[in-house]
Amino acid sequence: MAYLLAVLAAFANALSAIFQRIGVQNAPSDTVMSMRLIRYAFSHLIWFAGLGMIAVGFLLQAFALNFGQLSAVQPIVTAELLFLVLILGVWFRYHLGWREWGGSVAAAGGLATFLVVAAPGGGDVVPSEHTWIVTFSVVCGVSAACASLGFVGPRWFRAAMFGASGAVLFALSAALTKQLTNLISLGWSHVFTSWDPYALLATGVVGLFLIQSSFHAGPITASQASLTIVDPMVSVALGIYLFHDRLHTSGWHLPVEFVAIAVVVLGVILLSTSPLVAGAKDESGKGDKLVRQSQTSSSADPLESPA
Repeated sequence: MAYLLAVLAAFANALSAIFQRIGVQNAPSDTVMSMRLIRYAFSHLIWFAGLGMIAVGFLLQAFALNFGQLSAVQPIVTAELLFLVLILGVWFRYHLGWREWGGSVAAAGGLATFLVVAAPGGGDVVPSEHTWIVTFSVVCGVSAACASLGFVGPRWFRAAMFGASGAVLFALSAALTKQLTNLISLGWSHVFTSWDPYALLATGVVGLFLIQSSFHAGPITASQASLTIVDPMVSVALGIYLFHDRLHTSGWHLPVEFVAIAVVVLGVILLSTSPLVAGAKDESGKGDKLVRQSQTSSSADPLESPA
């Protein structure tokens, strides 16, 4: 059940990217990174549909975390790139090249191998205050360090660092979401008198700001790659430390898991650098328009990757 809900959450996230991209792609070029772009987005219902799919994705993720382990659910949720490519290929009829096919096979195969071999279990421990304090200290420190590096170096490096900074906080948000589902199971009276929902809101808002900063700092391919790679890795570590998720690491299991993760990373890099994915995720309105291709033009040039 948890795996199915996580897959549906990934699909909802992919739809949100498509809807929001369509909602702003015809905005005037001089509205980039301005409030006028937000006002333009507010005038299009499909952009709000994208926001709605974000909410749907969050709820599906929360239910998945209620039934499953953080170390299993979060890697699946971040596989939205696979569904993004599927939507672009099937519905929009864009030509899928070796990069899209190879990245999809590598990401899906590596993820499936990791889940089967690691066989995550446990995850039913309620974290103590001490473990939360340690977690917040380490995560916020790492996030701040990555964000500080986002002010130096070439544009791709700055985008990757801001993306990693936001991804670390998103992983913490996922852990807080799992904690929140545990509180809700005890009754709603426990929810609003606890610190967890307010910490979830704060980490989510700051993480979103950092991700938007990464999109502005450099190529979306760099920010998307760091976000998709760092989030599940940190989530696995938090799941083990906070909730005592158990992974099978004895004997041959651990080497195979490392290889599987490396294959997933390779697949994510291929997908993130795909002009199709970069164009679909770019919400600034730059690049080619995301429109459905006719049957005779399905092999047309894909979306251009933003500079």
